[in-house]
Amino acid sequence: MSSNLENPNHMVIAIPVAEGRLCLHFGHCQQFALIDVDTADKKILDSRYADPPAHEPGVLPRWLHEQGVKLVIASGMGGRAQGIFAEQGIQVLVGAPPEPPEDLVLSYLKGTLASGQNVCDH
Repeated sequence: MSSNLENPNHMVIAIPVAEGRLCLHFGHCQQFALIDVDTADKKILDSRYADPPAHEPGVLPRWLHEQGVKLVIASGMGGRAQGIFAEQGIQVLVGAPPEPPEDLVLSYLKGTLASGQNVCDH
């Protein structure tokens, strides 16, 4: 049997978290929820929390790439950071509400995640 990483429908989604909900300031979150999903079945396969490395420009995109992340759901993120994520092959969705990570992922999978304005101005 093949692993999830070989499954073309497998994706890891990262969400910056503070106090159990999406953190409004991406670079200063307490943890990242790393959620493995099956995009075909639209379900969560696994979720775990990881402490990020110290915040410095460019560190988080590289670290999340090493975790296998393909999508980041955030409230706000600066344009420079979004560009670095794109260089790492990671899609970024901004403007998400401060909800629990699993709820955001399920909404994303169902195509009902309401995204608003990018709240970051740098």
